[in-house]
Amino acid sequence: MAIEVKIPSVGESIQEAVLVEWFKKDGDDVELDEPLFVIETDKVTLEITAEEEGILKILIAEGETVKIGAVVGMIEPSEARVKDTSYQQGREKETVREKPVQPADEVEPLPGEAKTDEGQLIVPGERSFVSGPSVRRLVADKNIDTSKIIGTGPGGRITKGDVLIHIEQAGSADRFSRPAETKGALEILPAVQTVNEERRPMTPIRKRIAQRLLESKQNTAMLTTFNEIDMSHIIEIRHDYKEGFKKRHGVSLGFMSFFMKACVEALREIPEINAFVDGDDIIYHHYQHIGVAIGAERGLVVPVIRDVQNLSFAAIEKAIIDFVEKINGNRLELSDLEGGTFTVSNGGVYGSLLSTPILNTPQSGILGMHKIEKRPVVIDDQIVIRPMMYVAVSYDHRIVDGKGAVTFLRRIKEFIEDPERMVLEV
Repeated sequence: MAIEVKIPSVGESIQEAVLVEWFKKDGDDVELDEPLFVIETDKVTLEITAEEEGILKILIAEGETVKIGAVVGMIEPSEARVKDTSYQQGREKETVREKPVQPADEVEPLPGEAKTDEGQLIVPGERSFVSGPSVRRLVADKNIDTSKIIGTGPGGRITKGDVLIHIEQAGSADRFSRPAETKGALEILPAVQTVNEERRPMTPIRKRIAQRLLESKQNTAMLTTFNEIDMSHIIEIRHDYKEGFKKRHGVSLGFMSFFMKACVEALREIPEINAFVDGDDIIYHHYQHIGVAIGAERGLVVPVIRDVQNLSFAAIEKAIIDFVEKINGNRLELSDLEGGTFTVSNGGVYGSLLSTPILNTPQSGILGMHKIEKRPVVIDDQIVIRPMMYVAVSYDHRIVDGKGAVTFLRRIKEFIEDPERMVLEV
């Protein structure tokens, strides 16, 4: 008996999802718990696995928007297919009809490429798989060297968007590097004015990000205050204890755990930054569920580390690593994103020197970390070179006064420059 492959429920508020990509082709053998496809909602991206082994029958093509619970495929038990000759005959007819439309099997590997058993093109020595017949056809038609394309799809697969961007970039380089034509200005003018552009629909996650950011700007009285932190002491601590820390706990000692612990202490002192506005009321939280902004392939996500006030440095570092692995594996769940009371965003990993982070509503505060850069500073009337970091806190001025926000950020500075304060609670 065939097993239905359905779009699973990922939360009560989510009614539909986009079937982003199939990892298998129609008629492929699938194993139990083998990844089948990726779905994307307005909040998470999830990888769906097979609940049974057998032969896959695809009913909904990738790129389609489908309702939660919709049947997108079937898994026919392998033994049943061998016995059912009529099914095999139907498959043969279906293959004949499909060949003129999807001549994927006729696409020969490009120079330096090979073909896997599944029909995917792969560059020797690289993990750059070309996904889907339409993508392989485009690669063949344009005679593209796939070794020059970095795949952004799951497992490093090269998607159609990757190929199109490569073509656009190559076309731009050709236009500006090609010598001027001698046929006359009127003949070459259209080619010069031709604009390479592409229209793509916004993904559900990108739509949600845009909506949330706009709501934050429109519905809060957001203000940002800044300070700078001398990172010398914390860098020395990491250097002195990093080997022993990793040997004992199995994770590296990073800056984020220090900042998270500093936020816990500062939020206890300025509780309104850890509170929400709810109509005419203010909801104060006697716990610190802190979200960590992580840049993912399809957009920024903010998984929440719960009860940070009860966690050790090692537990915080492990929680961050677990979230990164879940994001990379498309296993992040809706519950991982809910319930945060405060957010920390580290733009420094991308080289940002200074920014004004936007509130993650309904939260009333967000801390922005930035790049560590050596700068001349005055200490005891002497100019010295120190590794400095600008920090920023954006806050909802409706419930957080300027004094509270400035005090909060000053306490973060004190805790990071002198981490012993957090241990001694002074």
